Amino acid sequence: MVTTFSLLPELLAGDRAPAPSTLVDVFRRTVAECGDSPAVDSGLVTMTYTELDAAASELADRLAEHGVRPGDKVGVRIKSGTTDLYVAILGILLAGGAYVPVDADDPDERARVVFEESSSAAVIGNDLVITATAAGRAAAPTPGRGVEPGDDAWVIFTSGSTGKPKGVAVTHRSAAAFVEAESRMFLQDAPLSPGDRVMAGLSVAFDASCEEMWLAWAYGACLVPAPRSLVRSGVDVGPWLKANRITVVSTVPTLVSLWPDSALTEVRLLIMGGEACPPELAARLQAPGREVWNTYGPTEATVVACGAILDGTDPVRIGLPLDGWDLAVVDAAGYPVAAGDSGELIIGGVGLARYLDPAKDAEKYAPMPTLGWDRAYRSGDIVRNDPEGLLFAGRADDQIKLGGRRIELGEIDEQMLRLPGVVGAAAAVRSTKSGNQLLVGYLTVDAGYDAQIAKGLLRQRMPAALVPRLAVVDELPTRTSGKIDRDALPWPLPRRGTPSAALSGTAAWIAEIWAEVLGAEVTSGADDFFDFGGGSLTAAQVVSRLREKHAELAVGDVYANPTVAGLAAHLDEMGTSAVMSDRTVAPLRRRTQIVQLLALGPLRALAALRWITWLMLASTLGALLTDLPWLIPFP
Repeated sequence: MVTTFSLLPELLAGDRAPAPSTLVDVFRRTVAECGDSPAVDSGLVTMTYTELDAAASELADRLAEHGVRPGDKVGVRIKSGTTDLYVAILGILLAGGAYVPVDADDPDERARVVFEESSSAAVIGNDLVITATAAGRAAAPTPGRGVEPGDDAWVIFTSGSTGKPKGVAVTHRSAAAFVEAESRMFLQDAPLSPGDRVMAGLSVAFDASCEEMWLAWAYGACLVPAPRSLVRSGVDVGPWLKANRITVVSTVPTLVSLWPDSALTEVRLLIMGGEACPPELAARLQAPGREVWNTYGPTEATVVACGAILDGTDPVRIGLPLDGWDLAVVDAAGYPVAAGDSGELIIGGVGLARYLDPAKDAEKYAPMPTLGWDRAYRSGDIVRNDPEGLLFAGRADDQIKLGGRRIELGEIDEQMLRLPGVVGAAAAVRSTKSGNQLLVGYLTVDAGYDAQIAKGLLRQRMPAALVPRLAVVDELPTRTSGKIDRDALPWPLPRRGTPSAALSGTAAWIAEIWAEVLGAEVTSGADDFFDFGGGSLTAAQVVSRLREKHAELAVGDVYANPTVAGLAAHLDEMGTSAVMSDRTVAPLRRRTQIVQLLALGPLRALAALRWITWLMLASTLGALLTDLPWLIPFP
């Protein structure tokens, strides 16, 4: 017999959905109210809202001339941090289109797949150059209709379990509701305004970048893109935050953990999401006048579905739903679980997006008769049902998140199986002693396998964040069902040769740090940081350690010198690269301390007499050269 429980009222906010609107309405309202306020500050170019609107409108007209009409998809592949990137996004929205972003650093193959799968009518590249595609039409003779709430605003591609990324389309109705719902959450006592400056540090290929943009543009605040090189370094973002007077930050906990507390002195709204937030980090980030939030939401439910304000106490919750979103926690049969129990999180309400693939959409956005919902998204996330706010407990499948990026392990498997000489493949996430999570690809191979060729092909086909550390094993363990048992894959990996003791000096020091950060057994000066699964966040951690002796080192130096030998040689050239000898600091003898203390009085007296001497000289000269009566010549 199935026992059913009622849905928690605290998790149902669908009836509080904002009125239907569009992002164009939101932007035009801000332009009317804050036209002279800065909208984007790239560090090289600052544009006011009036200027940004004019540039975006001009681009919208050009798109219409290229045949783009309301409802069309338009690709965007522009270098991050430029004002052109944001002009392009707004121009597409004003033209009635949906923007389809691809990170400029992603491989060409990824861009081709995304633009083809989305049937993009055109693609906007650097310098706002518009390129028509095969899906495009002839130039529209007259302007099309206006933007409607049911039109798509953006299409963002996420990792797919079949090896192909999945396109997720979000309507203006959902996007504008998200913007309005967040305005009801954050900083109610002192709302965001034109005086605020919002960091834009996330790739526009991630839906979290939408939160950054509209935290600025919905309130007349200024969007300030962080240079990609700084974001990669992690730790270097701290000084940049202060120098640019950033007051609003939305990012992942891993990145925040690299910043010193002093970097956040002006930040009054700090939003974290994309991965679990450690309780100790939540406690450290507390400060008077600052709101710290933990948010949760899949791309399929428009960026954020729920959030919790953090007060520094345990546990760290993912919170309660935004106005307009409904949440339910269900068992395997789809029935609500009791308060305090765990189950799969189901999402409903105004934030539901859709897959471009109709079959995938019907599968993941199915009705939930057990809840009485006509359409719902099964998140695959396990949470604890709590009226004070949900608690994240993990995944029910092979989907993981690294650095805030959602990754389907099946996509990694599929790409590895395409490599020459690979017989079997399985990806898994492993943790190092220092707590870092690494993506590892386990392979069984034949004589046709070449490690260097394999690594090169993966880097050509996938974004850097999806390229795993490759490890060849004798066999892939399986469960009784015949499926690969990812939990049984070996870790730490077996030693490949002579331990790092064979290295010396700076190279040995680097090897020790890599072992902690990457869980790698470094045996050669030719070992490559990225072959061991290194990425931007782990590179930032390595640099943070190396800066104990080389303060001028940057993350870019690791990218430029990825091998142990190369990095060691680079440090040697800096002049302080030799491993410093231990220094012994001994206390002074008590007799010496007494002598220093007795001498302190006379020394202070002499210092005072020095200032009296200068005063006497100045007064005497003044009396001789002027008639001022208060200057008295000393005999």
